[in-house]
Amino acid sequence: MIKTRLKQTILLFGDVVFLILSLYLTLTIRHWQIPDEAIWLETAGAFTPIFIIWLIIFYISNLYDFRKFTVNSKFLENFTRSILIGFVAAIALFYLFPHQNISPKTNLVIFTLVFGVLFLAWRFFILKIFKKQLPKINLGIIGIDKKVQELAEEIKNNPHLGYEIKFILSNDNDENLEELIAKDKINILILEDSPSTNKGLQRKLFNCLPLKITYTTLANFYENITGRVPLEIINENWFLENINLREKSFYEAIKRLIDFFCAAIFLIISLPICLIIAISIKIESRGPIIFKQIRLGQNHIPFTILKFRTMTVTDNDLSFTAKNDKRITRIGNFLRKTRLDEIPQLVNILRGEMSFIGPRPERPEFIANLEKEIPFYAIRSLTKPGISGWDQVSGEYHSASAEDTFKKLQHDIFYIKNRSAALDLLILAKTIKTILGYHGR
Repeated sequence: MIKTRLKQTILLFGDVVFLILSLYLTLTIRHWQIPDEAIWLETAGAFTPIFIIWLIIFYISNLYDFRKFTVNSKFLENFTRSILIGFVAAIALFYLFPHQNISPKTNLVIFTLVFGVLFLAWRFFILKIFKKQLPKINLGIIGIDKKVQELAEEIKNNPHLGYEIKFILSNDNDENLEELIAKDKINILILEDSPSTNKGLQRKLFNCLPLKITYTTLANFYENITGRVPLEIINENWFLENINLREKSFYEAIKRLIDFFCAAIFLIISLPICLIIAISIKIESRGPIIFKQIRLGQNHIPFTILKFRTMTVTDNDLSFTAKNDKRITRIGNFLRKTRLDEIPQLVNILRGEMSFIGPRPERPEFIANLEKEIPFYAIRSLTKPGISGWDQVSGEYHSASAEDTFKKLQHDIFYIKNRSAALDLLILAKTIKTILGYHGR
């Protein structure tokens, strides 16, 4: 993790440098001379809030996420969208806070073009550096199973993460582990099972303590790399060690206060939008404006979830939504893409039935079956369901299949284990990105 943070710091520092350099070049191009100190200081002061906004947008857009750090068509699309959003935000800021002595609008166009070129050049350069010149973190893995192979494939497909697997051994391998670790210069040793279950391995690991390597479990390392908890390789003891509801009591209390006041404010602000949506729904198809359905909340307590209706009422069997579902109306498709269909859930938040952030609530009849088919599925009810969650911002489309439901559960348990104000803010930022990018479900 230290390695990733170092890379992110280098990347962020370079972006700040090129933001400043781009503005300096902009003034030079605009006036065809090196800008004097007065013009530079005044323009830099006007653009400083723009720099901060752009860096936040880049963060929201995953441009500092090293699991996705590669220059390809998707990256270029993401970068272009981020620049356009930043450009519009800058125009809005200059409109709200005009500057009399400078002309920021013309400078903004030149600045955006100059920075775009320098940003891409910087990303291409730093990608080569990270891939070839920075030292790798050498990994050793003890244990061979399907999850180990999956982790190895993940590391192989993402070389920018900075990891290199030097060896994978079975738990009962007879090799001299101390000699192997020293020879391959191992930094982190990943253990499939707890050493307490294997006295011989425990003794070997004890002898390796002078080598100053870091020990970690396969479950924890897999979680850090993927953002999912590997349910196949954990047991009840893992939950006892990693989930403590009492220590989250203060966080939950503060979260409830924030949920209540923000829901009340947003509900009042959104009333004009709700009126337009209600009229649009009525014009396009027959049926109620608000869709109501029983869902299970925290501790399996049922409640009625509220949403703007996005499907036709005729011939609707209320089955799981499929990709390109024909039951979805035109206005419904727009509402889903922008998440506006979930505005009525602000009422659910005010009632204390939901939160802004948390696992999505499911229907009781589906949960009954899923708890039988999928181990630990009931754990997701330990916290309040949310309008958005870690799975919703994962960037993966998940259908109602058992396989995809299993992946959703992996994300949900990751959130329950790691939930905090920082993680909630990250999910909120990614949700805003989803809305602005029109990438809702």
